[in-house]
Amino acid sequence: MTTLPAVTPAAERSAVTTAADRPGRGRRRSGTPYAFLAPALVLFTAFLGAPVVYAGYLSLRRVKVSGLGLGRGSRVEQWAGLSNYTRVLTDSEFLPSVGRIALYGLIVVPLMLGGALLMALLIDAGRSRAGRFARTAIFLPYAVPAVIASLLWGFLYLPRISPISDVLNGAGLSAPNVFSSSWVLYAVANIAIWGGMGFNMIVLYTALRTIPGELSEAARIDGASDVQIALRIKIPVILPSLIMTFVFSLIATLQVFAEPMTLRPLANTISATWTPLMMVYRDAFIRNDIHAAAATSVVIAVATFALSFGFLKLVGSRAFRQED
Repeated sequence: MTTLPAVTPAAERSAVTTAADRPGRGRRRSGTPYAFLAPALVLFTAFLGAPVVYAGYLSLRRVKVSGLGLGRGSRVEQWAGLSNYTRVLTDSEFLPSVGRIALYGLIVVPLMLGGALLMALLIDAGRSRAGRFARTAIFLPYAVPAVIASLLWGFLYLPRISPISDVLNGAGLSAPNVFSSSWVLYAVANIAIWGGMGFNMIVLYTALRTIPGELSEAARIDGASDVQIALRIKIPVILPSLIMTFVFSLIATLQVFAEPMTLRPLANTISATWTPLMMVYRDAFIRNDIHAAAATSVVIAVATFALSFGFLKLVGSRAFRQED
């Protein structure tokens, strides 16, 4: 009878390692992550990457019309270089629209994020028994589409049909014309704050729920008040979430379109070029100049990229300095 040699544990580990290191099996395992990422990469390339590249291509072209027109002329697309960008940047309506967006952002972003942070801290403090109802009530405006929210607020702004005007007039006060040139920017900003505060509150409240309760309890034992706990423990811990919501709010500010476009039929003070994105709409669908619209879109995209990543780099550099 033949006796098989005993296999030691070291030999077993060596056999397993040798089988795992086979070339064919290693290649199959290394390709698995790419297989899972492939659908997302295909969708990203088809619906985001390719349109961005095509918009950049269109921004460098122009249409030259020759002949007598009235259907008898010819339209030839030719290379334009940077002439479309020159037209956009020298447009008399471009800089005023950028100024409006800058003022709009200075109003919306601090108030919206400050209100969201305050609401999240109050709900997280556990003082209110109606915390679940409060979260739902504050979040509900975000679920309302921007066009519908703009229409709702637009009718509330109209003096002739607004119940707010009736209440003020009944109290002997004169209701201001919200659609006047000096108030219309604040009217649009109010809609954005009302609709965006709930989403940011949920993000910040979710981050607050990850903080261990022992930290707050230890601080209370040491005599810290709720305000001190919020300022010295909770806000520093959720600072990454605050930075994320700030970047998202900054991007949304540069892309504001639905609110002023919906209110435009109700207010004569909102022009067709009130925001940069409204300039894109005007050039593309009213003037039928897709090349100028593409150039404006590229300018907006570059500005969004520069501001977002510039802010993230600034915050990151300061964080590294504090750690050092």
